[in-house]
Amino acid sequence: MTDRVACIVPAFRAEHTLPGVLRQLRGALPDARIVVVDDGSPDATAIVAKDLADWTIRLPGNRGKGAALRAGFDEALRAGDDVVLTLDADGQHDPAYASALIAALDGFDIVIGERVRAGSPMPLRRRITNAMASAAVARVTGIRLRDTQSGFRVIRRTVLEHVRGRGDRYEFETDFLIRAAHAGFRIRNASVPTLYGPVSHFRGMSDSARIVRTIWEHRRAGVHARAS
Repeated sequence: MTDRVACIVPAFRAEHTLPGVLRQLRGALPDARIVVVDDGSPDATAIVAKDLADWTIRLPGNRGKGAALRAGFDEALRAGDDVVLTLDADGQHDPAYASALIAALDGFDIVIGERVRAGSPMPLRRRITNAMASAAVARVTGIRLRDTQSGFRVIRRTVLEHVRGRGDRYEFETDFLIRAAHAGFRIRNASVPTLYGPVSHFRGMSDSARIVRTIWEHRRAGVHARAS
């Protein structure tokens, strides 16, 4: 029996990059269902999504990437999809590697695309925050993961059925990952290209602060649990 795959693409102000991402994704995974979650974009993102995706969800206002992913996960569960692949609409995830990420699920429940930091196009500040966050998540979860911040991921349905991440913005992905690890799900990295361009909705200080706070709250909860 072949797994039903849903590709969840959170999108905000992505009218220029989304067409290329969706066409490449369709070529890489012709049998997958493409679901775009338009996060209240004021541009033509919704029109592009309606033309090229199999299913479109439009949030009434800009809620954040976490809220968009949560809506996409709910849709995948509703539709009976077995595997969910997530990637961004800004062109910084190469759809050509989608099938390789899915294949890497063998024996695992979540696969996270691992980007090379050293000598890559990743901005220096993002390299530092990525390395620090990944090390902190590995410490909290007990799982050695070299890149925990990549949004290029593959997740089995059973994880979505048992894990409900918190947060509406970029901290959602970190929270979801930590909760999945604590629930006993198997997680690994798989190599993907490091792509960076001028389009990014990651707000350096505020979004990094949310991620740090999320990791710290899980770490504090773990310390309290061991002490009790």
